[in-house]
Amino acid sequence: MKLYEQVATTLKDRIDLGYYHEGDKLPSVRGLSQEHGVSISTVQEAYGLLIDDGVIESRPKSGYYVLLRQAPPELPATSNPAPQPLVVAQWQKLQHMINEYGSHETTKLSLALPDTNASTLKPLTRLMAELSRSADSHVLDYEHAAGSDLLRHQIARVMVDSGCRVHPEEIIITSGCQEALSCSLRAVTEPGDIVVVDSPSFFGSVQAIKINGVKALEIPTHPETGISLEALEMAFEQWPIKACLLTPTNNNPLGYSMPDKNKLRLLELLNRYDVPLIEDDVYGDLSYTLPRPRTIKSFDTQGRVILCSSFSKSIAPGIRVGWIAPGRYREHIMMVKYLSSLSTPKLTQMAVAEFIAQGYYEKHLRRVRRDYLRDRDAVIGWLKREMPEGTRISYPQGGYLLWMELPEHVDSNELNILAKAQGISIAPGTLFSASGKYQNFMRICCVNSSNPALEKAITTLGQLSKKMMAQTLLPHA
Repeated sequence: MKLYEQVATTLKDRIDLGYYHEGDKLPSVRGLSQEHGVSISTVQEAYGLLIDDGVIESRPKSGYYVLLRQAPPELPATSNPAPQPLVVAQWQKLQHMINEYGSHETTKLSLALPDTNASTLKPLTRLMAELSRSADSHVLDYEHAAGSDLLRHQIARVMVDSGCRVHPEEIIITSGCQEALSCSLRAVTEPGDIVVVDSPSFFGSVQAIKINGVKALEIPTHPETGISLEALEMAFEQWPIKACLLTPTNNNPLGYSMPDKNKLRLLELLNRYDVPLIEDDVYGDLSYTLPRPRTIKSFDTQGRVILCSSFSKSIAPGIRVGWIAPGRYREHIMMVKYLSSLSTPKLTQMAVAEFIAQGYYEKHLRRVRRDYLRDRDAVIGWLKREMPEGTRISYPQGGYLLWMELPEHVDSNELNILAKAQGISIAPGTLFSASGKYQNFMRICCVNSSNPALEKAITTLGQLSKKMMAQTLLPHA
């Protein structure tokens, strides 16, 4: 352990033991330097590490303080989906979401969009401009179907943080994570097959299942620990399941990160029943604390786990750079990728590779992890204040999405219609189920809590929800 890490560990232990409480001011840099007999720069590095871990905060011209945390809210109940495979039937509702991409009229709480105004992204735009000016005509050619060698080497480096040791040649670059998920599904299933998903499940995954002509079997899911492994084992016994499609880390929409012991048990079940896992890790790098959680892929010794991810949620959605670590399914997935889009544009691959290689991605993650934790706590506080009594809210450990269980009299589809009239959009809960469950649930994006429009939007949602409840509960004439 390095010297600054020792100082940081000592301070964190003191905080955990109650020597310092939330909001308390910590010793000055000079004072801590004298106490531990270390340099001022060592103390500054220690404080920087604790800031990155979301333990403390720096207040300009004031010093360092133990971070004030939002108390965990009452969580949504464990889901109870239909116990049989279903044909996905939510395409019309998804079309309304598609229309919101690229629009500028609303406060789009409905879309999972990162903070693209972060100052730590300026090097990326500079790199893209420089590459555009200096590149020759080869940048207009097709890239290799598997992707840029330089980018695949950098992604292999990034994956080490999740516990994965993957050779760059095993990685396939895609146009975002959605293409990665779709290609993986097509590679391991045929029309009519059954695929396990958590419930609620990301609507992009649900629609990828629909487009590929397979059925979804939703498994009960806990908002802190993920899918019920007992229910999954029963499903394996009862149905001819061909694949599982899960987001075990910083889940969308529930926010849970499955504990390692559950990940290991899940992998044991997959091996026993010979079922592949498509692991969506698109939010994995946005965990609030370090080290970030391990992927299930990192425990896999049989090549059974297909890991899919992208930089759309951690950097920016418009760059459309994703990847697959396909394990034993590489040859088939490579063919599907070739037929899907042939290759991914060169310029964005080059820019993202340089962004990582020059250390900018790591700096960016340190910044946004802290910001998204702040956003989570601020928005949960506003929701507790504004939403109707009985509202339950998720408590994610990474990312920027909140899942809410509203009182049963509030229909989130109707709420979305009323909210749009006020310039606000939400993601109704029915989008996140193959059967249209979760009518009184919704998902919102909580990025950029410093923007007054976000708090105003939460206030408006609360007022509309309470009005809907009051009208529902009025006695009929």
